[in-house]
Amino acid sequence: MSLAPERLSLPWPPQPQALDGEYVRLEPLSAQHADGLRAAIADGQLDALWFTIVPAANAVDAWIQTALAAQAAGRAVPFAVRRLRDDRIVGSTRYMNIEETQRRLEIGTTFYSKSVQRSALNTECKRLLLAQAFESLHCLAVEFRTHWFNHTSREAIARLGAKQDGVLRNHQRLADGSLRDTVVFSIIDSEWPAVRRHLEFRQARLEAP
Repeated sequence: MSLAPERLSLPWPPQPQALDGEYVRLEPLSAQHADGLRAAIADGQLDALWFTIVPAANAVDAWIQTALAAQAAGRAVPFAVRRLRDDRIVGSTRYMNIEETQRRLEIGTTFYSKSVQRSALNTECKRLLLAQAFESLHCLAVEFRTHWFNHTSREAIARLGAKQDGVLRNHQRLADGSLRDTVVFSIIDSEWPAVRRHLEFRQARLEAP
């Protein structure tokens, strides 16, 4: 099935822009978010989880610069996650592995302060990112990837309505030298209307962050 001409004319790669929701604002990542991200990581000692890729406090500045270099190269669009209730930075997420020709991208490198996990905040973040991906960028598919041993992440991705595509064995070498088996999930464009309805329903039922 060929793409409609109007889809091919849309701008790629995605450009940095803020996305606003009821609970959260996704802001284009900048060096000014460093202190807020350090506080978010400290809430739950997120960098201590061996199966995640979360920077230590003393590595946040370099981590931001690496993310911005990927953005400049057209490979990623990173965001800081700001909770609107108290104007606090509570995490980060991004579009990554952007494939213009195939009209695909991944939502990943996501982490949230422990105090806001399993709340409506993550659901709203994903709804905002997916809505832009499918409704503005007209993606054919959006991927999510996580470590085999990150069961919390795998369950959270499945709750979004994503389907598991498979497992990439020995896919990535981590900083500690271990090899990561990567579990790949995706949502395709034809599934988005049902997933959007599901996320709106979940957000209405979940506790406000």
